[in-house]
Order: sequence, then C-alpha cells, then structure tokens
Amino acid sequence: MTKIRGFKGYRPKPGLEREIASLPYDVMNSAEAKERSEGNKHSFLRVIKPEVDLEDGVDLYADKVYQQARKNLDEFINDGYFINDEEPSIYFYRQTWKGRSQTGIVACSSIEDYFDDVIKKHEYTRPVKEEDRIRHMATLEAHVGPVFLTYKNVSDIDVLVADYCNSNSATYDFSPDDVQHTLWAVSDAELIGKIETLFSQNVPATYIADGHHRAASSAKVGQRLKDANANHTGDEEYNYFLSVLFPDNQLEIIDYNRLIKDLNGLSKDEFLVKAKEKFEIELVGSEAYRPQNLREFGLYIDKEWYKLTAKPGTWTDDPVGILDISVLTENMIKPIFNIQDQRTSDRIDFVGGIRGLGELERRVDSGDVALAIALYPVTIQQLIDIADSGEVMPPKTTWFEPKLRSGLVIHKF
Repeated sequence: MTKIRGFKGYRPKPGLEREIASLPYDVMNSAEAKERSEGNKHSFLRVIKPEVDLEDGVDLYADKVYQQARKNLDEFINDGYFINDEEPSIYFYRQTWKGRSQTGIVACSSIEDYFDDVIKKHEYTRPVKEEDRIRHMATLEAHVGPVFLTYKNVSDIDVLVADYCNSNSATYDFSPDDVQHTLWAVSDAELIGKIETLFSQNVPATYIADGHHRAASSAKVGQRLKDANANHTGDEEYNYFLSVLFPDNQLEIIDYNRLIKDLNGLSKDEFLVKAKEKFEIELVGSEAYRPQNLREFGLYIDKEWYKLTAKPGTWTDDPVGILDISVLTENMIKPIFNIQDQRTSDRIDFVGGIRGLGELERRVDSGDVALAIALYPVTIQQLIDIADSGEVMPPKTTWFEPKLRSGLVIHKF
C-alpha cells in the first residue's frame, strides 16, 4: 500500500506566487527560460534553470550551474521570497483549464515505495538525465519540482479534499496564463492523518504520469544519503520526495502526434497503396481530421487530410500492442518508412497535441516534413494497464496538460 506524509514545505510569500511559480524545467530550452525570466528576480526558473543567470552557451552540466541553483535558492529563502510552514502540512493543488479542473494532493511519497514498485513506472529513464537531476537535487538539498503521480480514485479521499476546498479560503489563487492555479496549505493534523491512512489502506499503487527522471533521481539521492548515514532511522526527510497525487478520474491525456520527414523513397501514391494493406483510407479533404476513436488516425500529406482506420489483425491484445502508436509503428512506421527506433531516428519528430492540428499542417506545408499523423489520445486506463504489466510505453506517447507549476511548494531534505 502507498505511504505518503506531510512535510514542512517552503512556499512563496503571499503576493509573490504569480512571479515565482514557473513552468517545469524540461518544457523549455535555456534561451526560452532566459527570455521568460528576464526582469523578474523572483522567477523560479533561476533555481530550476539556473543557467539563465550565467553566460550564454554555458555547459549545462558544469559544477557552477548547480552551484548557481543553490545560491539562488538560498537567496529566495534568506531574502524572504519563501516562507517555511511551521507544522507538517499537505497542500491541495487545483488546476482549471478549458473548463476542466483537477485537484491533487501535494505530499511526500516514499522512496521505498519507488524501489518496491508500489510507485509504478511506464517509461525508461536515461542515465544522463538522471545524473543531472541527482546533482541538482543533491546540491540544493531540496526537491524543487514535483513528480506527477496518479492513483485509482478513492471516494473517501475525494470527499475529504472537496469538503476542505469548499469550506476554506485558498492560500494562493492566480492565473499567469490560461490556467488557473489554486492552492490550499493544510496543517490540520487530524485531516492529514486521515488522508495518510486512507492512502495506506486503500491505494495499493500510484503511477508516474510525468516525472520519471525526477522520481528515479529523488530515490537514488535518498538511497545515497541513507547509505552514508550510520544513524539512519528511516524517518529522515531524504526518505521522501515531493509529489502531487491526482485521482485518475480527474485526468486526461492529450494526443502526441508524429511527423515523418521523408517517404523512404516512395511517391505519395506508392505510399498510399502500401498503407491500404493495413488501413482503410478515406479522403477527407482540406479540413483537418482529428481521430474520434481508438485505432483511427488522421493523415496529412500534400495539403490533404485522410482518415485512416486500422484493419482487424493489426493489433494484439497485450497492454502495449493494443496502443494506437503500436499499431501505427508495427504497420506503417517500421515496415513502410523503415524507422526502426523512434528514440534515435532523425527521420521522425513529435508534436504534442497542445499545439493543435494546425502545427502539423504548418510543418508539412513548409516542406520541413513529408507527412503528419494525428493520433487518438492514450487513456489513463491504458497507462495504468501498462504500468501494472511491468511494460513500458513507446516513446513520446503521453502528453499531460496543464503542466504543474514549479516553485509553489518545495521540500527541503
């Protein structure tokens, strides 16, 4: 069962939350981060993307980058940009976007749960990215970006969270863009105890929705500190990492689409003939086609949209084989385009659905790529099924929106 607990979080001084809270470190490059943080000394990008305060072109893995992050975090705390809650707390974090709300619980999750696979994964991690996050966390002695977890919803937890949010004023409520961010700091020991108990009794597993590298790095930092501490008790803060836990019935995954840079020596007509072996193909015309069901695809080529429907026999019933991206990979991307590894090939690109189908048209019309393929979004249940099976998702399969803000709550260890 799942172990979570409250902690004495550091959070923005009221009134500074809008300036401090930032998008995650991994959704922008250094130049974009520098532009976003320009003129804002409170921007949390100075902690999670510290190169914004250093010279252009700096080696992102140089020691001075991590030291700059520590310097900036210390300044945020020492200069009063952050306050430290005096009592162990949890935090309810609601995001409202395009008429939909999701409310999660900011709490500390156990590194033991990570190692014991109570926290389930669906992606491989890359050693280089892991080591970067390990160095960042170890230098800061803090978790500054939460791991996004989900769990099969428990009605008793839903009721406790909703009742509290409906009965109490929010600590922060702001909208820096088209997302409304609302957070309640909860220090009620009795309520925290009830929620911790409900997780320990009713939540057999949590699932990483986003943040596999942060989770792996948090667990490994904790393990290193444990190994180095002759007086380890298991209660130290390094045994836990910052997470936001959302019930699965409040989340949606949006589409993650493909761009193919060339037709592998085929003409358009030759490609369509080969594709018809595995897909029913219907010309839609100039109006963008968004797939409406599983095993449907939108194909854009030569200024025209087509609806593709996978023929029976093109998928398997295992948790990975049934995914639309697996159907597309095994019946088109590999055999027709000869792209065998989407992780490493430079002949394929990926576009999150947040950019819209217009971005697919733009890229094809520009001549940058030969065609675009729009996919139906993966479901939360598919993600859970794959994680439960011990398998991993194909690369670039899930896109969660809205993104969690960094800097709203941090966990010092």
